[in-house]
Amino acid sequence: MGAVADAALGKGGKVYGVVPGFLQDLELTHRGLTRLEVVGDMRIRKHRMIEESDAVVTLPGGSGTYEELFETLTMKRLGQWLGPVVIVNTNGFYDGLLAFLRHSVEERFMGRNHLKMWSVVDEPEQVLDAIDEAQVWDSEALQFANVTSANA
Repeated sequence: MGAVADAALGKGGKVYGVVPGFLQDLELTHRGLTRLEVVGDMRIRKHRMIEESDAVVTLPGGSGTYEELFETLTMKRLGQWLGPVVIVNTNGFYDGLLAFLRHSVEERFMGRNHLKMWSVVDEPEQVLDAIDEAQVWDSEALQFANVTSANA
């Protein structure tokens, strides 16, 4: 995250960070951000990040990244957050996850429409175009959140 923040700041961008106090106390916080919000815990951090985001971009990462991605997809599936979600699949990092998501559709735990909740790019340079080209998603998504034969 630090490298992404540095690159954005280096190009004149603004970077907004949200950190729980316990991580700030451990000095795991970028000190050069445009704005930093300190919150009580990781759940509040995630909620604030999603709430303030126009889009979610998922880079290769670990359990926290997966948890944030799935929270976002769940909110989008229920029409509670509507922005683009872009998964950066550098060197095939997310191939297994993408296959698993397709398997969820095949097993009818998700509908085919749900595969439109995100787009996948191979390189970070493709993210902005993917955001611009993202399929519009609206609050009516709740109407097909349940997987039935009528909306699968």
